[in-house]
Amino acid sequence: MRQPIDIIAMAGLVLGGALGLAGAAVAEPHLQAFLWAIDSAGLVMAAALLALKYFRAGNDVVAGGFLVFGLGEGVLVSGTAAGPAGSVPSFGAGTALWATALLLVSVPRFFALPIRILGTVTAILFIVTSARIFWGETLLPTATPLPGFAYPLLVLTFIGWIWTLWREGSR
Repeated sequence: MRQPIDIIAMAGLVLGGALGLAGAAVAEPHLQAFLWAIDSAGLVMAAALLALKYFRAGNDVVAGGFLVFGLGEGVLVSGTAAGPAGSVPSFGAGTALWATALLLVSVPRFFALPIRILGTVTAILFIVTSARIFWGETLLPTATPLPGFAYPLLVLTFIGWIWTLWREGSR
């Protein structure tokens, strides 16, 4: 039987992944900020619940990764209302925290190997993104190839986490 914490976390990951990609695809700044604000709220909620779940289960590094992910998402949403150009500093800090979180979740042998590989590759792409911003480049959240190519991989990582939660609930 699926636990409420799993269902709510899965909903937050679905909401975050779907609205995050939708926000990256729209050009109207107010709609983009609105979609990203809801996306962030869902992801912070999911990350907090997953941190609690995996901490209680004794998977401290994975739990810490979800805690850092939630913090990174909180930093990202703090710049959302400023629009893409105004959000560059918080975007750089948030992607650095995302990358750290993805590594903390992906390195331990907890999730299936394909999910861990996706998370690690996504982390590397966000490390490059944040390094470019900290090096002084004005890299917008909507820029391609990076960070644009990293978002679908991040969403695929979310799908892997959802799949894991779904399988855990089936046992």
